[in-house]
Amino acid sequence: MTYERSRFARAAALARYAEQARHPQARLAATDDDVPSSAAMTARNRWLRIGCAFDYRAEIETPTVFLVRPSDGGDVRAAGEQWSAQPEMPMRRYRDLYGNQCVRVVLPAGRSSLRYQAFAEVPDVADEVPLEAAEVRPDELPDRLLLYTLPSRYCLPDALGDEAWSRFGSAAPGYGRVRQICSYVHDHLTFRYGSSTAMSTAVDVNASGFGVCRDFTHLAISFCRALNIPARYVFGYLPDMDVHPDPAPMDFAAWMEVWLAGRWWTVDPRNNSHRKGRVPVGRGRDAADVAMATTFGGPHLEAMRVIAEECDRPG
Repeated sequence: MTYERSRFARAAALARYAEQARHPQARLAATDDDVPSSAAMTARNRWLRIGCAFDYRAEIETPTVFLVRPSDGGDVRAAGEQWSAQPEMPMRRYRDLYGNQCVRVVLPAGRSSLRYQAFAEVPDVADEVPLEAAEVRPDELPDRLLLYTLPSRYCLPDALGDEAWSRFGSAAPGYGRVRQICSYVHDHLTFRYGSSTAMSTAVDVNASGFGVCRDFTHLAISFCRALNIPARYVFGYLPDMDVHPDPAPMDFAAWMEVWLAGRWWTVDPRNNSHRKGRVPVGRGRDAADVAMATTFGGPHLEAMRVIAEECDRPG
């Protein structure tokens, strides 16, 4: 049996997987835990202060969904969560299709502010580097992961398939190929605020050579999916922990997770480095699935602030 080039222009000949098929990690079954977890937890964890604030002005009452709470599971533990709103407004929590923790509110007409703050305990370890992690053959992928190999709103493996196989098809399957993709995207795109819009896809930024955090992630995800590597979009808080502080104002960050050797692994095409202190908030196919604020109307966002900084253990 061989895999033909599909209408998504993704080739997956068995010969490309011959080496990894002999690797025992290539046939690991999916685990129950669907989020990355560090295999090297340390006795000393560290604490972060995280949060965000939104100031709106609306002409009419506007139903809104916020996605700013840390996801549960994995190595991160949130504590001391607090919500505040001016004026006061009822809040209702729910989980979306991907299990992300959302809050629903109705913004009143006029000006309003909503703030979220919490502490997060994170392991004092950087992203893992699974050098031997092998790709999983498409026919052996868990059913629930197939959607992470397909095109989505911003990630277009069908349109970028030929380029993906031309650039990365000859690389040895596995983590090394994913790293090669991330390094290429990091070098190919130049970070520039305002260089893309809410309508910009991975194809658009690949052509322009400019983008913001999410654009780096969308392009790398597209290349991975074109090579039949499941990849999903992640956004969350990322402090300047054990790195030189970024002079730009703190903002939410975007990175991705790839499925290799039977589990998810964190990779970051924007920074192209192994960072500490990631606090995932939302996971989905791309940024369209995990908007930090979804408004059913047209309120004006006057200001937004994000905080992610190390702090002492809360009392």
